[in-house]
Amino acid sequence: MMFTIFKKELKDTLRDRRTLIMMLVIPILIFPLILNIFVGVSSSFSKEAAEKPIKIGFIGSEESYLYEKLDMLPESYGKKEFVMYSDTNSLKADLRSDSIQIGVYTNEFDAYLTRKEPAPVEVYYNATDMGIADRAERYIEAVEGLALQERYIDMNLKEEQLKPMEVGYNNVASSKEMVGKLAGGILPYIFIAFGFIGCMYPAIDLFTGEKERGTIETLLTAPVSRLQILFGKMGVVVLSGLLAASCALLGLFISIEFLDIVQDEQLLEIIHSILTPQFVLMMYALLIPLTVFFAGVMIPIAVYAKSFKEAQSIITPLNIIMVLPAMVGFFPGIELDAVTACTPVINIVLATKELMAGTLDIGLLALSFSVMLVLAILAVIVSYKRFDKETNIII
Repeated sequence: MMFTIFKKELKDTLRDRRTLIMMLVIPILIFPLILNIFVGVSSSFSKEAAEKPIKIGFIGSEESYLYEKLDMLPESYGKKEFVMYSDTNSLKADLRSDSIQIGVYTNEFDAYLTRKEPAPVEVYYNATDMGIADRAERYIEAVEGLALQERYIDMNLKEEQLKPMEVGYNNVASSKEMVGKLAGGILPYIFIAFGFIGCMYPAIDLFTGEKERGTIETLLTAPVSRLQILFGKMGVVVLSGLLAASCALLGLFISIEFLDIVQDEQLLEIIHSILTPQFVLMMYALLIPLTVFFAGVMIPIAVYAKSFKEAQSIITPLNIIMVLPAMVGFFPGIELDAVTACTPVINIVLATKELMAGTLDIGLLALSFSVMLVLAILAVIVSYKRFDKETNIII
């Protein structure tokens, strides 16, 4: 009987165009769309910032070493034009109005070089102008490198004579661990966000919607227990959440595989080594009780609400409460331990992150799974208590 109710409710859900769009279409399309726009816009801005012709305001002599070397830098550093100034006040004013993009002030530069002393140079820029700080740093570092080489020659020195140490830094973390730790927060965040949204509309429609339509009474007159009805309906809600999350992950996979979002072959190989069937099965083992927990939280609200609008207004803010902890996965330094493994949502995020990195402790995995399983069971019990209450079912 439970399976019969499940099939009936699933058919009704799949007939709802709005639910299908939210559950399947949007999750699949949103990531290819967002990633393509993000990568395209980011690349366009980076390229524009690197190639943009800029004006450099200069305070000092045109015969100075600094001016000559800056002027001699090739176009690979970006096109540039010089504007001479006599004081810093007018230079800063033109920087703020974007008449110039970089300001350079030096005094007696050549005299300092002759005395083999560090020559003071002040560089001004507007940090809100994308890429300008990097351009300014590249210009000054290029001139400093030339001056340093000339100083070595004048003093009959070799660069290695001035380096007391040759330090080698060795990273003992594997590439898989690095990718897992740095980007491992994305995958569970996607699943949690879309899993919640995927559960929301069916939960409201199958409980509050039936109350509004007056069809819940007909179902209750059938020779089926309330628990069977609840489990049949809840199965559809959980399946909808899992489908929405899976479609979101499918959209991310399509973006990586077919849209050239990841162009580094080595990084692509690492991603393939992470996304194995074993990893996917273990991830779903963690995320299924989480989805049941989401359904168990939403259903009592949907049962209590008198209208679709009321249920939606209560559950939508709840989305923020559930999804915000998932952002912990983006923060460095927060690891899965006995405390975080007992914290709902956060434990799933950190466990999935460790799973991607290949550093997951089996004991902490079992603890995380057990906590979410207990919460899922409690959520189902609360849902049954609310659904079994007559005043919540009949409007």
